[in-house]
Parts: sequence; C-alpha cells; structure tokens
Amino acid sequence: MLTMERHQLILSLLAEKKTVRLQELSDRTNASDSTIRRDLDALEQQGALKRVHGGASSLSASREEAPMSEKTGQYHEQKKIIASLAAGTISKKETIFLDAGSTTTLMIPYLDSSVTVVTNGPEHLPHLAERGITTYVIGGFVKPGTRAIVGANAVENLKQYRFDRCFLGVNGITEEDGLTTPDPEEAAIKKKVLYQSMNRYVLADHSKFGERTFITFAGAEDAILVTDSSGPVVTAMQNNKDIEVMLP
Repeated sequence: MLTMERHQLILSLLAEKKTVRLQELSDRTNASDSTIRRDLDALEQQGALKRVHGGASSLSASREEAPMSEKTGQYHEQKKIIASLAAGTISKKETIFLDAGSTTTLMIPYLDSSVTVVTNGPEHLPHLAERGITTYVIGGFVKPGTRAIVGANAVENLKQYRFDRCFLGVNGITEEDGLTTPDPEEAAIKKKVLYQSMNRYVLADHSKFGERTFITFAGAEDAILVTDSSGPVVTAMQNNKDIEVMLP
C-alpha cells in the first residue's frame, strides 16, 4: 500500500472510530509498526490527528478529558522543561495563580518561597506547604477526574484576588479556535483568572497545538504560550505577530 493510501485509510478509520490503536492500523494496512509510527508522526505534523499512547485520536472538538492520574505520566520530561521556563519569569514576592494540572504542579519546586500562590488545585497544596509558600485555595466543587476546584462559588471567590502572573493549563490550541478546554466550568475559572492577571501564561506541551476541545476560554494572543518544541503549528503561530510563544 502506498503512503498516501495508508494516510487516507488512517484518517478514514479515525473519522469512524475517533481513536485507533497502532496494532489495528498495522493489521489493516499490512505495514510494520515502525512504518505506521512514521505515518502517524507525519499526519500529526500536518495537524490531521493527535498521537496518543499506543495509537492516535481524531482532532474533534472533544468534551472528554483524561484523569489526572493519566495526565501526570504523559510527556513528563517535556512538562518539566515547560515548568522550569515558566517559573523563571516570576520575581520574588509576586502573587501568582497556579491552575490545577500536571504541568503547573511541576513548577512548584522552582518557586521562590517569598511568592504568594492562589490555586484551584488541591493536589498542589502539600507541595506548596513543603516549600513554606504562602498559599490560598479557592472554594468550590472538586471535579472527580482532574481534581480541579470549579463552579460558581469558585468564580465568586476569585473576584477578591489580583495576580502579578497566572499560569494556566490548556487542552487545545489553534489560531482559529484559540485556547480550549472540554469543561465550561473550568473555562469560567480560566477566563476570570486571565481577566485579573497582569501577566498571563498558558503552559502547553507540543501535543496540545493543533488540537481543539469544547470551549474556547481565550484567544491564542491573550496569553504567552509556554511550550517545549516548535513543530509546524507552533512555528505558524510564531509567525503571527499577535501571538507570543516562549520556547526553551
């Protein structure tokens, strides 16, 4: 089977199933696993699909979100690079917002103990306490999957705060759809935090670029995008003078 034919078959299967496994693609195309991996890499670079562990998924506007236990193990080394880069922007004694999430958790070891942190991430709390960092946690509903604190009470609680910097997670970034997340309640938190922050950062490993999910909470130009590598989608955004990208 020719490369173009394999690519068409892969995309057809994704349109039908939303997610396909590497072994299934290998069986359907009579191609080796290494060949399919190269095909998936090429199609991801084109923005046609998203690589996931053991296969690929479509770029539909998903409302599904991986649980925190799964997110923590994905792209761990890349997230550490992003976390270090983001933390390097913070001056002593600043007040910052740390969004719930696996990448923002990795920022904590790099924080100076003089900063003040406000967060909606309960899992951040023991790490912040160990560092002796002054911490405020907003009140609200704790989502079972991502363990983020969300809801009307959380948004109301945020109104009293003003931040020197905020650091937010994201599920998808495109120039057309901006910064997206699957959950409207998390989107409301992110919107409120962005509005009340002087300097805004969105932390995203390379897999989030070219992806879109259910709710847009800001434009790609509304925050500095901190990422680990410059693939085609990132490079295209760098060429847009309204979008700022921070790379290692």
